[in-house]
Amino acid sequence: MTFNRPTFSPYASWNPNGITFTTSSIIGSSPYEILINNDNTIYIPNRSINRILIWSNNATIPKGNISINSSNLFSVFLDKNNAIYTDISSSYYGINKWSINSTNPIQMIYSCTPCYDIFIDIANNLYCSMTGNHQVLKKSLNISSYTYETVAGVPGVTGSTARYLYNPYGIFVDTNFDLYVADCSNNRIQFFPPNQFDGTTLVGSTVPGTITLSCPTDVKLDADKYLFIVNTNNHRIIGSGPNGFRCIIGCSGSGAGSNTLNTPWSMSFDSAGNIYVTDLANNRIQKFILLYNKSRKFVKLIRIYFTTFYNHSTFLQYSKNSHRNNLETGWNYVCR
Repeated sequence: MTFNRPTFSPYASWNPNGITFTTSSIIGSSPYEILINNDNTIYIPNRSINRILIWSNNATIPKGNISINSSNLFSVFLDKNNAIYTDISSSYYGINKWSINSTNPIQMIYSCTPCYDIFIDIANNLYCSMTGNHQVLKKSLNISSYTYETVAGVPGVTGSTARYLYNPYGIFVDTNFDLYVADCSNNRIQFFPPNQFDGTTLVGSTVPGTITLSCPTDVKLDADKYLFIVNTNNHRIIGSGPNGFRCIIGCSGSGAGSNTLNTPWSMSFDSAGNIYVTDLANNRIQKFILLYNKSRKFVKLIRIYFTTFYNHSTFLQYSKNSHRNNLETGWNYVCR
């Protein structure tokens, strides 16, 4: 796996005020994609100059870039050998592979419309979210051919029932080869088990107990398979857990402040669980720091002071499940 899937507690929280990681002066306008691999190297397409910019761990300026022969870069992904896969949007469409130290790409998929998102699963299968044709393609990278198959959606046909997609964008494939699709114009997240062409709606207004979406464009899973969704037209990030769905970033509406987003498009975790968001209409990348990632189990420390022959102090510690509003003198509460 070349990207991060952190483990979060049910009560994990992020600083609502983001840090601007980079702006249009570096990445150009309208950034669509960000990828952070498991050593925290960051890849961001600059669509203005047709290059993939690369930051090393903790760097503030790019350490390098790769020139891409494409007029509009939407997506980027890495395979297990750190070869880079990008979409092609010039005189033709598809996905190119750029091996390390290579100056010439290899075309892996030809498509009739751009691949707005790319994914590679643990079995080395390449996926393309072909938004304009309302389908998701899959091709084995273990076979030297251009043959691919449709694994979700009906080519060229829109719809809102189980078999159809309508402008799919972000995709994610877990270790069970289950496919998750951000089905933008249907305002839902669709789930497709392997070899199943009728999807199940996991999140959306038609699913009781979830949350209403407005053009989701990206979906990620954490280590426990909880969903994180870029809810683009509502300008916020949604997280799920054992307690259901909640807004975790951009919960005050759209804007250009540190605590707001304007048309966020994609997101990525670093290894510490911090969230990076492409804030498309603000032409910037925002970083939101993970503040709290522990369970709310309060441990009450009762300090009993007494004088003995050896003049020792003894500390007794025991768990308490509920928080007391009025703390008694000498009692402290510690979150684990």
